[in-house]
Amino acid sequence: MISADAGSRVGVPGLRRGVRLVHDSVRSTFALLYPEGVLLLNESAGAILARCDGIRTATDIVGLLGQTYEGVTDSDIQHLLDDLTERRLITFDGTGTPVNTAPEIHRPGASARSPAPLGLLAELTYRCPLHCTYCANPLNLASYHAELDTDAWCRVLDQARDIGVLQVHFSGGEPLLRRDLETLVGHAHQLGMYINLITSGIPLAVDRLGALIDAGLDHFQLSVQDDRQAEADQVAGLRAHERKLAVAAKVKESGLPLSVNAVLHRGNVGRLLEIVEMAASLGADRVELAHTQFYGWALRNRAALMPTAEQVQAATLDAITARQRFGDRMEIVHIAADYHTNTPKPCMDGWGSRQLVVAPNGDALPCLAAAQLPDIQIPSTLEAPLSEIWYESPAFNRFRGTAWMPEPCQSCALREVDFGGCRCQAYQLVGDPAATDPVCTLSPHHERVAATLVPQLQPAQAVPRRMR
Repeated sequence: MISADAGSRVGVPGLRRGVRLVHDSVRSTFALLYPEGVLLLNESAGAILARCDGIRTATDIVGLLGQTYEGVTDSDIQHLLDDLTERRLITFDGTGTPVNTAPEIHRPGASARSPAPLGLLAELTYRCPLHCTYCANPLNLASYHAELDTDAWCRVLDQARDIGVLQVHFSGGEPLLRRDLETLVGHAHQLGMYINLITSGIPLAVDRLGALIDAGLDHFQLSVQDDRQAEADQVAGLRAHERKLAVAAKVKESGLPLSVNAVLHRGNVGRLLEIVEMAASLGADRVELAHTQFYGWALRNRAALMPTAEQVQAATLDAITARQRFGDRMEIVHIAADYHTNTPKPCMDGWGSRQLVVAPNGDALPCLAAAQLPDIQIPSTLEAPLSEIWYESPAFNRFRGTAWMPEPCQSCALREVDFGGCRCQAYQLVGDPAATDPVCTLSPHHERVAATLVPQLQPAQAVPRRMR
């Protein structure tokens, strides 16, 4: 998206807090790494950003590159800087970080094959002090008591980097319950990966936050349940809310970029604006408002969590209002509610295309909920290297690309945009993971969505998540 005043930016451009420019030797390209994403750049874009040194203005950079690169126009450079400003990756307000050189992320002998993954969700443990009813962890938590040890996780990180992974999200459960978390963060940092910690914050001691930062942690994503203490603590299953606010304050004091994540459901979706206001008061750089995705415990509690159509419509308007009020202070991400749209979500940006998940026991998954699918033959990192799993395993090839798609997906112009929708959602609603996601209005099973919503409107008792 190019802003209306392209070319009119004034000031000295720099990277926003939490954004890094690197050169990826696996792909032989520049990349911008940031809290929830990776943007691959061509050579000229990388050259432009590498000259954002905290001294040169946009006009200076235009003049410098005009002498170096033939055919690069002033408007090309100005448009790129404008685009990256709109994406909140660079800033001209004087707070940006200068980029003197783009560090090389190197792995001897590694080379990219297509598709090369960008991100790894490392679910270090399913242990967690909270009992959130909307948790996406699997119901059979006891099956994951045997967790990968430190050496095994380090091998997974090495192998992930070899096939192209640039960003790792340490998650769970509660990753802070792993005593080796600092070691794993440090290992990922040595590999050049961007490291995001997704946590409840509850087990975090002040001295440990410093240790994680020293190890190379790039970004801290804190989950919250509500803006009101009583409601938040009820969902969490313990007195957690005040502790979370204290953790947020310590993260901000440390200078680490902070995201606040809230899962929206019938009980709190009406307070979307208040949750955003709370995140702003905490000084968050980013707030993610994600409607419940119905996997694992959330699927079991779907009847209790499902919002009404009216609630979803109101939340959409509230998200617009939130951006108007707070969008100049932080990024506001609103993720649409499953079952309430007529267009399917692009599953993992394409099955086996950009992301992969490794569960606590070493299972490698194309998405965090894929283990529920029948006959998927989940591979294990304890039995095969990640390169073999990613490129050769039946699980990762089952829905890769578009050849597997039935009609109407096969003939749809959007097949490489939404990738036929969510395979797990198709299985849950139709019983066939290869079916067109019933959320799509073109699906022959679209009526299943409405039929599923009807019983959800009745009050139901949610079952707290517990690991036995």
